[in-house]
Amino acid sequence: MSSLESHSEPVILEMRSITKEFPGVKALAEVSLSVKAGEVHAICGENGAGKSTLMKVLSGVYPFGTYTGDIVYQSQVQQFRDIRASESAGIVIIHQELALIPELSIMENIFLGNEPSKRGVINWAEARLRSLDLLARVGLRDDPDTQVKEIGVGKQQLVEIAKALNKSVKILILDEPTAALNESDSQHLLDLILGLKAKGITSIIISHKLNEIEQIADSITIIRDGKSIETLNVKADGVDEDRIIKGMVGRTLESRFPDHTPALGETFFEVKNWTVAHPQIQDRLVCKESSFFVRRGEIVGFAGLMGAGRTELARSIFGRSYGKFITGEIYKDGKAVQLKSVHSAIGAGLAYVTEDRKSLGLNLLDDIKTTTVSANLEKISKRTVVNTDKEFAVAEQYRKSLRTKTPSVMEGVSKLSGGNQQKVVLAKWMFTDPDLLILDEPTRGIDVGAKYEIYGIIQELASQGKGVIVISSELPELLGLSDRIYTIFEGAITGVLTKEQANQESLMKLMTSARKTAA
Repeated sequence: MSSLESHSEPVILEMRSITKEFPGVKALAEVSLSVKAGEVHAICGENGAGKSTLMKVLSGVYPFGTYTGDIVYQSQVQQFRDIRASESAGIVIIHQELALIPELSIMENIFLGNEPSKRGVINWAEARLRSLDLLARVGLRDDPDTQVKEIGVGKQQLVEIAKALNKSVKILILDEPTAALNESDSQHLLDLILGLKAKGITSIIISHKLNEIEQIADSITIIRDGKSIETLNVKADGVDEDRIIKGMVGRTLESRFPDHTPALGETFFEVKNWTVAHPQIQDRLVCKESSFFVRRGEIVGFAGLMGAGRTELARSIFGRSYGKFITGEIYKDGKAVQLKSVHSAIGAGLAYVTEDRKSLGLNLLDDIKTTTVSANLEKISKRTVVNTDKEFAVAEQYRKSLRTKTPSVMEGVSKLSGGNQQKVVLAKWMFTDPDLLILDEPTRGIDVGAKYEIYGIIQELASQGKGVIVISSELPELLGLSDRIYTIFEGAITGVLTKEQANQESLMKLMTSARKTAA
């Protein structure tokens, strides 16, 4: 029995024996949890464990009648027929993919579908006053008339919370709220959640960032393979990251990174004086005379704060798929190459796994089989006709080798968890048999067990003599994986450190300085 029961706060929510099935898979099996009023309750588990599914049941995304079990909220059994029903009761969910309309203003998004009006006429003066108050409560100082597309993801998260506060929220559910945020924005959001707690608002948070969970959660429910395993009291049970991991994966992870001894070969890929302008703003350079190289068998990290230009550099190199090229040279195996299109980059042996897997890495309407072969159809085609038997065999091979959790490769990629979607994206590019694989935030929104598997895949590719570039906002990840790490600040490479030289402090100095050091 958990030590949570020693607390005197009343229980605001119970989910009792929740079972939810989809065709061919039982996503939740008799899951139960209890949440106390005014606490921050974390839900942890590996990708595909059922965390988001459970919260979609609670919030009415999966309505009453599509699951079995009971939702007891404020001592009453609830039968939410849709999201509006749960919101009217004070339960509001903020999904990982934010539900804001980019072309509308901050104010319009806050009140969308809930506008202050009289006789059908919206009172915009009242809306503006209320939006200013709501924005002040979440610490956002932007003009309410600013279009949402003009503010960053961190601020968009705050708009979502302001929107929830406008609905008189009692339980705020946040699904991976800091996955796409930099360190300062993440901390601001965590502080805001604690501020809401001080005002009596209960929060349920799903996150793979265990250090953040340890920092703000009062209690943690761990879900594994669709079942609730245990609920921990963070302070009373002395919970740390290792204890959470043990509950999530069912065992202790001795190391966050697989053992790897690099076998570095000769330099085979080199970029010199790479300069690229912003696609719309001609006088703004997003890459400034950047130069770097990659050796065979080497894992090269790129570190930089959000907006430093890491993704812009990677995408502009990969077939000039971002920005306006100004100058620079690319050499592969000692010869100059012109990579003027994505097709030419793939043909030259490059592959790029985007940080935005849902928008740029996957077609969410496709199944796993179609996605896996999509970047190299020529390999399984004859006279432009795809051999469907080969297509299935290739997809099945990668499903097994990458241990993708899915009942079938005929399953739609939209139905997969984030970690398993990432494995499908990796499979797609591995099928092109690249010499250089560029991975942009490869483990964003992925649990610690799946991270370990993906790290192993990266190391295996390097062991095969391929070069791997890893762009990551998580410095411990870069330090654990990389043989060398380049730092970027305001579009310029400011330094490079070997594995032996690099630590979080030395990297941060170079990530926040225009000072350049020789590569």
